[in-house]
Amino acid sequence: QVQLVESGGGLVQPGGSLRLSCAASGSISRSNAMGWHRQAPGKQRELVAIITSGGNKHYVDSVKGRFTISRDNAKNTVYLQMNSLKPEDTAVYYCILSQMGNDYWGQGTQVTVSS
Repeated sequence: QVQLVESGGGLVQPGGSLRLSCAASGSISRSNAMGWHRQAPGKQRELVAIITSGGNKHYVDSVKGRFTISRDNAKNTVYLQMNSLKPEDTAVYYCILSQMGNDYWGQGTQVTVSS
């Protein structure tokens, strides 16, 4: 089994920054992808950013240039540095780990961008 624990959400003003962390534990494959999805009220969950164990990254267009995903393979931890936050970034952010055909999800952390 795999467990994911997220941290770092909160309330921030427009233009501000937050850093999300997600630590994975359990049966972690050396080959996997870790990343973040988000779900805003009344909207479908969407992929925000993902990074493979080899370091390949992908971002949704709306966050390119503002968000940076990174990972520490030794700690099985993925990070999402979010800069220049906008009100439309408000959502619950979910960590995901994909390996061997399975997806594992964190419990979600709320990010609210508001003045």
